[in-house]
Amino acid sequence: MAPGIVVAIDGPAGSGKSSVSRAVATRLGFRYLDTGAMYRAVTWAAVQAGLDPDDGEAIATWITGPTAPTIRSGTDPGHPSIDVDGIDVSSPIRSAEVTANVSAVSAVPQVRTFLVESQRAEAASASPGIVLEGRDIGSVVLPAADVKIFLTADPAVRAQRRAAEVAPSSDAATVAATEKALLARDEKDSTRAVSPLTKADGAVEVDTTSLSFEEVVDAVIDVVREQERSR
Repeated sequence: MAPGIVVAIDGPAGSGKSSVSRAVATRLGFRYLDTGAMYRAVTWAAVQAGLDPDDGEAIATWITGPTAPTIRSGTDPGHPSIDVDGIDVSSPIRSAEVTANVSAVSAVPQVRTFLVESQRAEAASASPGIVLEGRDIGSVVLPAADVKIFLTADPAVRAQRRAAEVAPSSDAATVAATEKALLARDEKDSTRAVSPLTKADGAVEVDTTSLSFEEVVDAVIDVVREQERSR
């Protein structure tokens, strides 16, 4: 595989980005960066600091000031990690509170500037390659990525998957509530002024609705290998 190849995987919540990206990175021997976890980490830190996630001005002042958190992401696809000021927050960032507020915090331009620099640095330094997943990797963070993938799926299917992550035996009401929350997140992410969720120019769309997990991973790897052959 060509050294330094960059794979950008974007898509809405519940489309399978994290699990697919980790599997692709593992099979290719690449590094892996979950940029969504970085935004969740900033959101968690903001809440811990007593800030209102909906107060964009306060968030902007904090993230550009002396008390801004230090975010460190591990890039081993087998053991991804995320620390805030030396504290492992891999579990806390998945809380309902963080999930409810991450879109608002992510929409603050200063937050995106704060994190995008480190995301680009990781992409530039990873050899033989790296898989980055998020919502604006191919469109904003790394528009010149070697491979750009946009994962999508029917909202009902995404809701079932997301609910199952929390509780494998989720009932219909839980799945319905999850779908409502996902659609609300989609609306916020796709309409925000800064780095909205969108399919990047040149991205290959993979609809995972009726595909098995392995079929999705194979489809992404096929695109990567095709790009490698064309180099």
